[in-house]
Amino acid sequence: MRIALFAETFLPKWDGVANTTCHLLDHLALRGHESLMFAPEGAPERYAETPVIGLRSFTFPFYTDLKLVSPIVSVERQLEAFKPDLVHLVNPALLGLVGLRHARQLGIPAAASYHTDLPGYSEVYGMGVLRDSVWAYFRWLHNQADLNLCPSTFTKQQLENHGFQRVKVWSHGVDAATFNPRYRSAEWRERLTGGHPEAPLLLYVGRLAVEKRVDWLRPLLDAVPGARLAIVGDGPVRQELATLFEGTPTVFTGYLTGEALSRAYAAADLFVFPSDSETFGNVILEAMASGVPAIAPRAGGPVDIVADGRNGFLFDAECRDEMIHLVREVLGNPVYLRYLALGARAYAESQSWERVMDQLLDDYRVLLDSRAILQKWPMIIPAPRYGRQGKTTSPRRYV
Repeated sequence: MRIALFAETFLPKWDGVANTTCHLLDHLALRGHESLMFAPEGAPERYAETPVIGLRSFTFPFYTDLKLVSPIVSVERQLEAFKPDLVHLVNPALLGLVGLRHARQLGIPAAASYHTDLPGYSEVYGMGVLRDSVWAYFRWLHNQADLNLCPSTFTKQQLENHGFQRVKVWSHGVDAATFNPRYRSAEWRERLTGGHPEAPLLLYVGRLAVEKRVDWLRPLLDAVPGARLAIVGDGPVRQELATLFEGTPTVFTGYLTGEALSRAYAAADLFVFPSDSETFGNVILEAMASGVPAIAPRAGGPVDIVADGRNGFLFDAECRDEMIHLVREVLGNPVYLRYLALGARAYAESQSWERVMDQLLDDYRVLLDSRAILQKWPMIIPAPRYGRQGKTTSPRRYV
């Protein structure tokens, strides 16, 4: 297959979307498929076997980590030379419109994958009045795709409740060799506990941004005397968090990659993740692969990952006290903590990227086979069209 990808987020920005996209490009190369990717400027010219074409972009004013490409840009020349069989829109916003338009011009199917809860972010950043409009825009965009993919059953239900059509779960995986208990070391334990390796170590990994609710971790240190906290990552609220946690047994490491990140995960006793806006939660799965059970909210992607009492616990997404209670109870029972750690590792070992990506390739093939059938025997297929609130307004026809 020849796949053209349009990715709104890619390297050098590193987050769950970029992580998933990199694994996809690796897998396409592994399976011998050809691919071409379009991304905002600043991306590397090639990743794995995929040429990457950087397009002129601008910074989104309310979320400065997000670069957007004008929807009127044309990549017709590059696509005609590549001759794709299928287009994949990764987290489409504006660049996704470019890919969608060209897919229609070329008469090839388009798949779109939803990764980020931008409607939810609108409330977090004080723009809740725009939430319905944001949902309406993404519903309109995604419903023009032949297949919509999302990373969890929770998110699938959320999208369908808002009128998204043709939605299928495309879960995420983890590299259980890269994230592994064998990376546990006395050196990193010493470093992340601030010189107190005997103390219980709590860990957070992720962006330091408002929507991640990292400030929820501050009361833990008062409620669990003797516990230490390591915060791995960087972001726009790092300085605010440094001020908030000043005087507490907290270590900020900044952004970590490679073996350093693997060792940071493996050094911890318990992974605590307060964010309630995750469509999946890659870092939770990475912690589990490292033999570290997780405490996470009963919302979004963690619902698919965390099994209460087996590899961690879920807490009411609006109840910080429940989160604190669970952390205290788990740390207070070392034998049970070890049981959860073994369960976390066992679950992660079953969630390989290879399995996840092979399922995606099967979905690609189904789209291509369906398009071939329609071209041979054209049919009129009625489909509902959804209005602003997700209610059916009138039929739409596909040929």
